[in-house]
Amino acid sequence: MPRTKDALRILGRVTGNNEAVKAGIAQAKINFEVAQMIYDARTRAGLSQSQLAELIGSKQPVIARLEDADYEGHSLTMLHRIAAALQQRLELRFVPQRKQAKQGQQGSIPTRRRLQPA
Repeated sequence: MPRTKDALRILGRVTGNNEAVKAGIAQAKINFEVAQMIYDARTRAGLSQSQLAELIGSKQPVIARLEDADYEGHSLTMLHRIAAALQQRLELRFVPQRKQAKQGQQGSIPTRRRLQPA
């Protein structure tokens, strides 16, 4: 089997099919991506954590916490405040899961739904 340096593939091999572990990894990946997004936007704007905090009416430790990959408390309100301070807009989107859910599986959502007139 060829060797890989892809951390997610390595974790997949180690954890097997444990759904709780997979869910935890997926959540950690989201937390990391949001933290990285905030850091990247701030540094592209040439701002320190203290400067961004001042723009949004907060304190530097709040920005440090938001840029920490282990932080799980990101809120839409705070992300909007950061985007506005950086003269950007926040975009969120839903994307299909990599594996198609089986029809009738609990939690699956139809991709298209016809609305009935009121």
